[in-house]
Amino acid sequence: EVQLVESGGGLVQPGGSLRLSCAASGFTFRSTAMQWVRLAPGKGLEWVSTITSDGSTNYADSVKGRFTISRDNAKNTLYLQMNSLKPEDTAVYRCGKVGSGDSGQGTQVTVSS
Repeated sequence: EVQLVESGGGLVQPGGSLRLSCAASGFTFRSTAMQWVRLAPGKGLEWVSTITSDGSTNYADSVKGRFTISRDNAKNTLYLQMNSLKPEDTAVYRCGKVGSGDSGQGTQVTVSS
């Protein structure tokens, strides 16, 4: 059974940083492309970033230069380092397997002063 469990969300002031983690199990993590998506109040699901099995990365224009996706295959864990956070980054962030409907429940990120 695929399990994806996000953590690391919280309340942060504009300009602050957070690091999200996604613990994966039930599949071969090291050979799976992974992604982060987010769902903000009143908005649709937005793709944030992808990392392939060989470590290649892509980012949405809205987060490019501020967010960094990474993975630790030894720990079966996906990360999202978020810097220079803005109020518009407020959302529930979910990790998922690229090309499948498997995703976690999400972790809330709120950027507010």
